[in-house]
Amino acid sequence: MQKRVMLIAGVMILSIILSGCFQGEQSLNEEMDPPQNAEPVDNQGETQDGEGETDDETQASTVARDLYLLDANGMVASQTIEMPTTESHTVAKQVMEYLVKDGPVSQVLPNGFQGVIPAGTEVLGVNLQEDGKIIVNLSKEFANYEAENERKILEAITYSLTQFENVKQVQLQMEGNAITEMPVDGTPIGNGFSRADGINISDTGASDLVDSKTVTMFYPAEHNDNAYYIPVTQYVDQDKEDDELMTIVNALIDGPGVEQNVMQVFNPKTTLTTPPSIKGGTLHLQFNQEILKDEDKAVISDQVMESIVRTMTEVKGIESVQVSIDNIEQLVNEEGKAYTEPVTIQQFTQAEEL
Repeated sequence: MQKRVMLIAGVMILSIILSGCFQGEQSLNEEMDPPQNAEPVDNQGETQDGEGETDDETQASTVARDLYLLDANGMVASQTIEMPTTESHTVAKQVMEYLVKDGPVSQVLPNGFQGVIPAGTEVLGVNLQEDGKIIVNLSKEFANYEAENERKILEAITYSLTQFENVKQVQLQMEGNAITEMPVDGTPIGNGFSRADGINISDTGASDLVDSKTVTMFYPAEHNDNAYYIPVTQYVDQDKEDDELMTIVNALIDGPGVEQNVMQVFNPKTTLTTPPSIKGGTLHLQFNQEILKDEDKAVISDQVMESIVRTMTEVKGIESVQVSIDNIEQLVNEEGKAYTEPVTIQQFTQAEEL
């Protein structure tokens, strides 16, 4: 009987001890569990619900676009503007809205620049057709501009929209009605306006306009600390002894004539030493050493290179430019970086498709 009582007592004591151990373990686990309102994080320390944005996500909220605006001298020139990212089918409409005076562009305008489309103009619709023509429908306020600015407005719209590789021509409408000429001074539009119609047109540079041809050159300009490029469509003499490419390069070297608000960056002694040639979309240009900014270090000015590439890639069939210099093995830019590959326009602009 005594043994039985002792056995029961032992079982009860063991039960109490095990129960205490179990509760202690349970209490320890509860202390180690995370709080209910804690947010799990990944290896980068970001919340998985997306509240912590990465730098890439922040940058993706805007995209760089080239807008053609009016500079302080009344010339049409491009400025690269960071714009909110939007759906692909509304990109062209957004670009147009950013050309409107007092519109969203007013918050990001570079020093000395202004929008070109009259304030209050609404972009009623934009339609890109398969043939590359883009139809832009504007409200009646579009006609509220000075006659002297008419062609500048047309040029700015055309160049801003044709920055996209699949846009070739611009057709304007007002209140849904196609217009074949601009509403104030009657500048002809016909069935569409393109880059071939020119921009910032200058009638200098040719002795005979009848027998000359038009080419668009890109010259650097500055306003305060803002550096940019101005496209100028010029008439140049067509020398029968030179081919078209050599004519354009020589005209670019000669400079913009009386256009005083752009810079001449070429040494006037610069010459081509061999005829230009195109191979596989790459234009090959061979110059004498007078084109260099620093002959000892084989440095070519960044402005010279960009002027050449911007100008020559406007020519049909040229996608890139390879510049070579007599007796120079390796050409470098102003930062000392070697030009190991042909230079493309994409290195200077935001070329893409809609």
